[in-house]
Amino acid sequence: MIRIILGVIVGFIAWSIIWVGSDQVLIMSLDWYRDHQIQFQKAVFNKEAFDPSTTVLCMNLIRSIVTSVICGFLTAMIAGENRRSPLALGVILLIVGILVEVVAWNYLPMWYHFAFLLLLIPATIVGGKLKKFSK
Repeated sequence: MIRIILGVIVGFIAWSIIWVGSDQVLIMSLDWYRDHQIQFQKAVFNKEAFDPSTTVLCMNLIRSIVTSVICGFLTAMIAGENRRSPLALGVILLIVGILVEVVAWNYLPMWYHFAFLLLLIPATIVGGKLKKFSK
């Protein structure tokens, strides 16, 4: 049980580091991405209208899926099992994701909120299932 808890904690921390780190790499590498993120932050801070880029939103969905699969795998490897630990990670990511999406609710389209949230648990479970192929 301790390994499962440790796996979930490490998976959550890794997800956060990968998400924030990849966002920073994109901000430093792509001017149009940086401009989008700056405009989003200004809109949220000033409570102003925002016109999100579908390209950026789709990139974020792909990043979320890839990050969730990686962290589901990592969680399963540390936990030594691939059922409960990736599911627990996915549920925690969903809870935190809901809190984050609530802040951005008025600035991003509904399809994005729902897609982002609905993909977290399945992606972590897929990552956990990949553990059986890593022997």
